[in-house]
Amino acid sequence: MPKSENSPMSEAMYYVLLSLANPLHGYAVMDAVKKVSNGRINMGPGTLYGILKRLLKENLINLEEVDGTRKVYHINAVGHEALNKEFERLSTLVHDGKSYLGEGRSND
Repeated sequence: MPKSENSPMSEAMYYVLLSLANPLHGYAVMDAVKKVSNGRINMGPGTLYGILKRLLKENLINLEEVDGTRKVYHINAVGHEALNKEFERLSTLVHDGKSYLGEGRSND
């Protein structure tokens, strides 16, 4: 079982997995992350390739094909499962925060 299923993902890792719903090469992943995060995350190649290496090692993505010097990556079923678990974890955090801030702090 991948480590990322047992512990929270970094924000960058989460967005890389989201961006790999469609097969992309490395530099296209950087553009997709920037787009899906509404410009909040602008990662460099070192960060991206470190994350891709970790995602491959944890079997969350596949190397689909090599087109010349470009490697194309795609999320796999294990990655989808880990991404869904992280989404649920984040949703729970937001729900708990809304409950606390909406109810528990209104009289402060």
